[in-house]
Amino acid sequence: MDGQVRSNIHSGITVNIVLKEDQRTGKRTRGIVKDILTNSQKHPRGIKVRLEDGQIGRVQEIIKTV
Repeated sequence: MDGQVRSNIHSGITVNIVLKEDQRTGKRTRGIVKDILTNSQKHPRGIKVRLEDGQIGRVQEIIKTV
C-alpha cells in the first residue's frame, strides 16, 4: 500500500518510516503507528507519523495492517 495516502494509514499498523536524520541515507525504521501527524490527504514524501516508541518520520512502506 501507498505511504503517501493518509487513508491507507491508521493507528496500530506496522510501517517503515524514514526519520528526519536519516533522510540523506534513506535508512528505514520499522514500528507501529501511534499518531498520524500529517493533516493533508496526500504527501509526496510520505505521511508523517509518530510511532509507539515516540519516533517521528514519514511512511515509506506499509508492512502489515490490522
